[in-house]
Amino acid sequence: MGPMSMNTHTSPQTARALRLIGVPTDIGASRLGSAMGPDALRVAGLAPALRQLGCQVSDIGNLAGPPNPQTPPEQGLRHLAPARAWMQAVHQAVGQALDDGELPLMLGGDHSLAMGSISAVAAHCRRLGRALRVIWLDAHADCNTPDISPSGNLHGMPVASLCGLGPEPLTALSQGGDPALDAASLCQIGLRSVDDQEKRLLHSLDIEVYDMRAIDELGMREVMRRALDGLAGSDTHLHLSFDVDYLDPDIAPGTGTPVRGGPSYREAQLCMEMLADTGRLGSMDLVELNPALDLRNQTAELVVDLLESLFGKSTLVRADR
Repeated sequence: MGPMSMNTHTSPQTARALRLIGVPTDIGASRLGSAMGPDALRVAGLAPALRQLGCQVSDIGNLAGPPNPQTPPEQGLRHLAPARAWMQAVHQAVGQALDDGELPLMLGGDHSLAMGSISAVAAHCRRLGRALRVIWLDAHADCNTPDISPSGNLHGMPVASLCGLGPEPLTALSQGGDPALDAASLCQIGLRSVDDQEKRLLHSLDIEVYDMRAIDELGMREVMRRALDGLAGSDTHLHLSFDVDYLDPDIAPGTGTPVRGGPSYREAQLCMEMLADTGRLGSMDLVELNPALDLRNQTAELVVDLLESLFGKSTLVRADR
C-alpha cells in the first residue's frame, strides 16, 4: 500500500438527491438581512460543492411570501400572520421534497422557519412510522413563548412551538399531530445564551441539552457520541437544524445574534463529520446567515465548507466507509 494521500475522499453514502429550498425572509428575526442568506450560499458555491461530492442537487429557487412589515409586537408576537404564511410555504415545500424521495435542505432565512420544516418532517415520519431525531445546533434555546419572550420575535420560539407550547396558528402546523415534536426526540448543542424564564421552560420540557460548558468539559466528540447514540444502523430519520450563530463569531460573523464563546472551526468540523458518519441525515435547516453583517461572504463560505463534511468529505479513506 502506497503512502497515504491527503486528497479528500467521499463516501458512497453521499450519492443521493438533495433539494435546495431558498426561503428569503427575516420576518421572525430581530435584525434585517437573513432574507439574503439563500443567495449568499449560492454565491459561495453550495450546489457545485455538493455535486462534487457525488450528490444530485436540484435547486427550486426561492419560495415566495409576504414582505417583512417591521411592526412592533402584538400580544407578545411580531408578524404572526405573515410569518405563518412563510412557515406554511416551507411546510409544503419540505413535505413535497420528502414525498419525492429527496433530502430537503432549507436555506433560510431566520430560525422561525424551522416550525414549518420540522413540522413537515415530523408528519412525514408519523406517516411512515419512523422515529425522528432532531439535532439543534444553536447559541440560543429558541424556547420562548409569547408570554415570556422579551422581544416577541418568532425566531426565539420554534422549539417551544414544535413541542406544543405557543399560539395555535404555530402549533397547528403539525396538522393533527400536536405537538409536532416529542421533546425527547430533540437534542440541543452549543447553547450559551438563554433567557431566565426560558431556562425554566427548557428544564420543564426535559430537553437533552449540551451547552458550551458541557462541550468544554466533555469535549465535542463525547457530546456528539451521546447525542447520536443508537442512530447508526437504525431506521431513525435524522434532522439537522443548524443556526449559523452556533459557531463562534470570530469565524462566523455573518449572523444577527452573535454570542462569543461558540465552537471553533475544528469542533464544528468534527460535529459535521460525526453527523455524516451516522448515515441517517434525512433533512436539514440552515438558518440565520446574515450577509449584511458578514465580511466578504466568509461566513457563507465557511458554512459551505462545513456542509461538504456533513455530506461526506473526509481527508482520508475511512475504514468504516
